[in-house]
Amino acid sequence: MKIHPTASIDPAARIGADSEVGAYAVIGPQVILGERTIIGPHALLEGAVEAGNGNTIGPGAIIGTTPQDLSFRSDTRSGVRLGHDNVIRELCTIHRGTAEGSLTTIGNKNFLMVGVHLGHNCSIGNNVIIANNCLLGGYASVADGAFLGGGSTFHQFLHVGRLAMVQGGSGFSKDVPPFVTAAIRNFVVGLNMIGMRRAGFTAAQRSEAKMAFKTLYLSGMNTRQALAKAEQENVGAIGAEFFEFVAQAKKRGVCAYRPETLNAEWSNE
Repeated sequence: MKIHPTASIDPAARIGADSEVGAYAVIGPQVILGERTIIGPHALLEGAVEAGNGNTIGPGAIIGTTPQDLSFRSDTRSGVRLGHDNVIRELCTIHRGTAEGSLTTIGNKNFLMVGVHLGHNCSIGNNVIIANNCLLGGYASVADGAFLGGGSTFHQFLHVGRLAMVQGGSGFSKDVPPFVTAAIRNFVVGLNMIGMRRAGFTAAQRSEAKMAFKTLYLSGMNTRQALAKAEQENVGAIGAEFFEFVAQAKKRGVCAYRPETLNAEWSNE
């Protein structure tokens, strides 16, 4: 284990083998880190932070501090939980849960670029890329394989579906369905065909996604009618995943379609 002499590590903290802790990093007593962890200079980990193996925490990152919630009580027991092989770059902030016993969670093999903020009780799946300076409000969730472009903002309680791609500088207060490309403010502009192909989706699976997209956005039906139609037809596993997400988005609804910015690749495949 390689620990810089200026690092401040509480004796009660647990750090796995083959780990490194940089200069002036601060690690609190409830922190549990797995093997092969790298903590950069000036990083701060406090509260009940638990992480698996192979995580990299960049310089100045702050994980486990109290949430930005005016109703939060200082004696609340909550925390942050990370899986394995995540990269958390410089100056990211990840706040712990706001309710008793709750967690902010990050899965495996995610890449959070410089300055990303995850509010309390956010949930990040696996293989998610969140580019520089994205802001996620409390209880927001991002499913596996999604890509969030730099400077994007996401309202509290918002959900981003699997393999969705979000254009940089966009803002969202409505849920972003799986497999879509989304941009500007609360608009879907097409399907993330490149992302689906890279994820190993077959032509048949991509066709299911296209049919689901057409039913919801291009058929002239409203959301309720599109969901009813999907229940009556064999939409396949991918179509079922798409419509299940839409059906569960009752609180905020899903992003609308903006046809003048249709993704050319989606239309030409």
